[in-house]
Amino acid sequence: MNKHPQKAKNRGYWLTLLPLYLFTIIFVGAPLLYMLVLSFLQRAETWGITGQFTFRNYAQIFQPVYLKTFADSLKLAFLSTGIIALIGYPFGYFMAKLSPKGKKWMMLALMVPFWTNSLIRLYGWIIIFRANGTLDQILMGLNITQSPLKLLYTYPAVVVGMVYALLQFMIFSVYSSAEKMDWKLVEAARDLGASPLKAFLTVTLKLTLPGLLSGVILTFIPSMGLFFIADILGGNKVVLVGSLIQDQLVKAHNTPFAAALSVVLMLMTTLMIALYKKIAGGKELEGLI
Repeated sequence: MNKHPQKAKNRGYWLTLLPLYLFTIIFVGAPLLYMLVLSFLQRAETWGITGQFTFRNYAQIFQPVYLKTFADSLKLAFLSTGIIALIGYPFGYFMAKLSPKGKKWMMLALMVPFWTNSLIRLYGWIIIFRANGTLDQILMGLNITQSPLKLLYTYPAVVVGMVYALLQFMIFSVYSSAEKMDWKLVEAARDLGASPLKAFLTVTLKLTLPGLLSGVILTFIPSMGLFFIADILGGNKVVLVGSLIQDQLVKAHNTPFAAALSVVLMLMTTLMIALYKKIAGGKELEGLI
């Protein structure tokens, strides 16, 4: 007979958690630590790195050309996230008010694009945006335009690609909050004399704010690093931080500087998540990550 059942139970509990901790340490903690250490090393003159400690990689980020890249990435992230919020919030809100069957069909319609490779879906936008493409033929056929717009490889094309790739995250985040909301509170506000707008601002928006904020986080952060969207739809005209990191790794072979850029981007991400937790408590985000 086991005289220490509680100790045995605790031992079994920690054994079940051991694979998770090992996976996190090996595949998450160790790469992050390696990237941090690498960012303080110096690039060799020909190939590889040296063991010399330096702050030069971080100082290099403050050069105007790299600061402009961060500024452009932030600008695109804010613009894309704003458009996504304007579209995704009402979509997720009204989706939560559908019948159970309607919710299932709408959920399926939103998930189907995820079953197709993202690159293939983005190449579909090339067919739409290229000169004399689908969009130009429709607009000229309706006599709205007289000549091709040539939207491909422009800033608006990149914004559309970002919105298309990240919109579902906002919709599902808002839907998750709106579905859990007690609609009787809205009815009570209306019964007490609140106008539809006031009831929405004081009750609905407040209760769905965690979902909206988590959607902002889940769209704002990736939009700064999805360089393949800028490469495919923007050509070389739109350079994001992710594109800069890729160029340093593939073309310049400057891995320490690429690591420094990655660390700064990770710090910005951490700051955004910390700000979210301060505002909304982070409960909604924890359920999504």
